[in-house]
Amino acid sequence: MSSSEQINQTVLDGLDPNIVRMYKKNDDGTLVFREAWVDAGGAEETDGAGNGSGASAGAAAEVFFVVNHGTVGHISTSKDAAVKSVEEAEGMLAAFAEQCGEDGYAVLKREEQTLVVAQFALKSDRVSDRDKHLAQRVKDALTPHLAWRGSGVLEKLEFTSAGHGLGKLNVYVVAPDAARAVANIKVCIREEKLDFTKLTVATGPIDDPSALRAKHSLNGGTAFSL
Repeated sequence: MSSSEQINQTVLDGLDPNIVRMYKKNDDGTLVFREAWVDAGGAEETDGAGNGSGASAGAAAEVFFVVNHGTVGHISTSKDAAVKSVEEAEGMLAAFAEQCGEDGYAVLKREEQTLVVAQFALKSDRVSDRDKHLAQRVKDALTPHLAWRGSGVLEKLEFTSAGHGLGKLNVYVVAPDAARAVANIKVCIREEKLDFTKLTVATGPIDDPSALRAKHSLNGGTAFSL
């Protein structure tokens, strides 16, 4: 693997197939979401592990069924319930998905969503430790910020050249509502003090990066390139 391939890393947080996430547009046009998942708390690792007491291992392996819901772009409400086993929680997850479908919610496929790219201008196209640290901090801040608002999934980070020896950090987000995602990204980057003055945010069709247009930029323009 080349150094550039090691740097351009795919971020799988938020793409867990064990999470059921569904959306619905209300009569007033508001996009809302529901999601649920099983928090096994290491149950699989503790089952039969070691030579200690089975009872003590079982006591340490708590299993929860977690439900989260809210309006896209706004902080959501979460509730969890302890269950006896992973199998019971998985049954609850299936029932949750069925009930959401009956209530008019549906899973949004990737192609039904929008590509949002948060781009940071870098001083050099030679990626430094500071640049790598910035990428990690952005990932750690944006992933939960967007997830708890149902406004997007962080899909990929990459470093690219901007020409003339300058560089860029591109953060790809798959979003159900582009405007909400842009607003959330701006708030998160500003609040976490993650080089907001170097930030540009663009949106466009999910599979056509060449059509991306800036919605927030350093110079107020709409031109954008990866």
